[in-house]
Amino acid sequence: MSTLRNKVQLIGNLGQTPEIKVLDSGNKLAKFSIATTDRYKNKQGELVNDTQWHNIIAWGKTADIVEQYVQKGNQIGVEGKLTSRSYEDKDGIKRYVTEIVCSELLLMGNKA
Repeated sequence: MSTLRNKVQLIGNLGQTPEIKVLDSGNKLAKFSIATTDRYKNKQGELVNDTQWHNIIAWGKTADIVEQYVQKGNQIGVEGKLTSRSYEDKDGIKRYVTEIVCSELLLMGNKA
């Protein structure tokens, strides 16, 4: 059961082209977001689309794959772990970020 701890699996569509950075250490980082949509009927019987955006980061060889093959509109599957961090912005305000650190990537093609 320990393999189920902090594990996230999502299939979604990219909203924009991934941002690729090479850090001073030489490590490569890919940052992108994917949208997932739940469809359901509300109490009035109307169809509702609920879209959620998820921030994803990928490192190293996974970032290389993202850079080469992933672009806006693609449908992909990601597996990874959920992380949270905080930082101070330029105005000194503390900001909080929740991201998925991608360990596995599945290329599924163009937008469905």
